[in-house]
Amino acid sequence: MKVFIKLASYLFHPIWMPFIGALIFFEITPRFFPDPVVKAKLLAISILTVFIPIVFYFLLKNLNLVDNMMLKTAQERRLPMLFFCLVILTVINFILPEREYIALFYFFSGILYTSMMGLLLVIFKFKVSLHMMGISGVAVFLACLSITYGINLSYLIAFTLFAIGWTASSRIQQKAHSNIELIVGTLIGGLPQFILLIGKNIIL
Repeated sequence: MKVFIKLASYLFHPIWMPFIGALIFFEITPRFFPDPVVKAKLLAISILTVFIPIVFYFLLKNLNLVDNMMLKTAQERRLPMLFFCLVILTVINFILPEREYIALFYFFSGILYTSMMGLLLVIFKFKVSLHMMGISGVAVFLACLSITYGINLSYLIAFTLFAIGWTASSRIQQKAHSNIELIVGTLIGGLPQFILLIGKNIIL
């Protein structure tokens, strides 16, 4: 059972969440996008949000600035989070033009605001849960897509809600976070997605 709970920390690591959100969007959107375009966008997003951050992590590890991928201290999280903010800015400005990919544009904009708030908190030595930021953002995004397109995503949304609880349990079991750090991570992960999509009348 302990192994099962611990598994969530790896399956729902925040580094996967932007790509997963984009992948689900292209799978369920009723809008037509040519397959070569979809593959190109997903490849670009995976390179920028997964592979490049992993390379950056190994660079920091070789410089003894981080211990492992879980970034156990607030101090260790500062440079990776600043770098991730720059990566998301790159995706927004060069990969996902607003007019063509409006829902994804605001999904990544929400990720940017979430990351900036998380960075601000770790600067003040509050170790907010990055795992909860990531999975809660995807959960709210899926709920908004379900409303937007009138598609029944109940099972998928239910799974992400289960994943939120599973991930929170995993982080508690590993004594990685306090309850308040998990709650704050969930809020700043989900609220920007909801506010941006509502504010831009995407789901109304």
